[in-house]
Amino acid sequence: MAAPMRSAVTKVGAEMAAFGKQHLGRGIARATELVWDNGKGSWLYTVEGQKYLDFTCGIGVTNLGHCHPKVVKAAQRQCDRIIHAQINAGYQKPQLELVQKLLPVMPHESLDTFLWFNSGSEASENAVKLARHATKKQNVIVMQGAFHGRTFGAMSMTRSKTIYSAGFGPLMSGVYVTPFPYTYHYLRETGGDKATAEDRCADHAIRELKLLLKQQTPASDTAAIIIEPVLGEGGYVPAPQRYMEQLRKLCDENNILLIIDEVQSGFGRTGTYFAIEQYGVRPDILVMAKGIANGFPLSGLASRKELMDKQAPGSMGGTYSGNAVACAAGVACADVMHEEKILENVAARGAQLRAGLESLRTSPTLAPLIGDIRGRGLMVGLEFSPEAPAGISARVQKACLDRGLLVLTTSVFETLRFIPPLTVSKEEMEKGLEIFGEAVREAVEA
Repeated sequence: MAAPMRSAVTKVGAEMAAFGKQHLGRGIARATELVWDNGKGSWLYTVEGQKYLDFTCGIGVTNLGHCHPKVVKAAQRQCDRIIHAQINAGYQKPQLELVQKLLPVMPHESLDTFLWFNSGSEASENAVKLARHATKKQNVIVMQGAFHGRTFGAMSMTRSKTIYSAGFGPLMSGVYVTPFPYTYHYLRETGGDKATAEDRCADHAIRELKLLLKQQTPASDTAAIIIEPVLGEGGYVPAPQRYMEQLRKLCDENNILLIIDEVQSGFGRTGTYFAIEQYGVRPDILVMAKGIANGFPLSGLASRKELMDKQAPGSMGGTYSGNAVACAAGVACADVMHEEKILENVAARGAQLRAGLESLRTSPTLAPLIGDIRGRGLMVGLEFSPEAPAGISARVQKACLDRGLLVLTTSVFETLRFIPPLTVSKEEMEKGLEIFGEAVREAVEA
């Protein structure tokens, strides 16, 4: 059954959107002109009362669905006790409780010391501060296609699109770029045996990294390498196992710290609490945010105490860092992850999502246009092939919106990303896949 098309916005919604366009800065890009009123579970509702199935979930923030009742109640209770207890004034209970909850799920036992901030950008910048101070070295290597944020230092490390830094230079110095092992493009460019492409791509990327250390930033000047185990804004591309293992070895041999950015891939998104668990690779510093508190602004770093204790008191912090309400929400999120067996649902719905997307290849019309379907858990990307019409991802996104499904484009390639809540039901996933299939067919026929 075809999904119903959305009706036009009302005069009230249109007037509110026009007010926003007039008085909010143009630097924010928006996928729609809709005005949201409320959300529940996998659904968002506009001021007109129209509902949309949300496969964006705040770009991986509302992992437990909109307004999860246990998280809401935890935040409400905390608001009745204390909202803001500045971290320099002492400890506050929710912060300490959140550390207690997260210690057992850290991807390595050495990650035993935490710092709290407000956003992913802030956490990634502070990871660099920690690495530079601990190693007494200044340079940082980032991946081509990486996204680490939009604040100045984080923007300087972001390489997914030039829009994020165009016109804002000069950028932070000491940042060097190395190729990310993007197997789909490597295979298209080099050909050869598809079964060995991932390992060959990993070896090629490691060779390029070693060359970078010989030609541009010597190990003696390089404090850290920062990597997303699954590229986020860069296209939802998982790093090959072979690459991550060799990267850890190279860091150990050259006294370089390995920073793992799990801002988007963390807290169950890829099927394990953190994506790096699936590689068996030890981070020196772990960057986290987004799903940690299901929509409350909170981010953090985890590292080993030896590194953290090198810093003088006062060198880190922020007025709102580790806000009490956000931390209380984070504690509730950790409880829900365990009590409601969220990771089991991620495995089941992730398999359903991949199977549904792969079924598009059974169509003789669509098969040549579907380039790559990739990802882990409920962090899945579909990249159209170069043979697909230009702008197809934006057209598919618009056709999905017209039918009541929210999806996002990503990367400089024709790619759509799927980020449904980790609590998404079998029926909701089925509906989303039905709408997406219709949208792709419409975009191809247009």
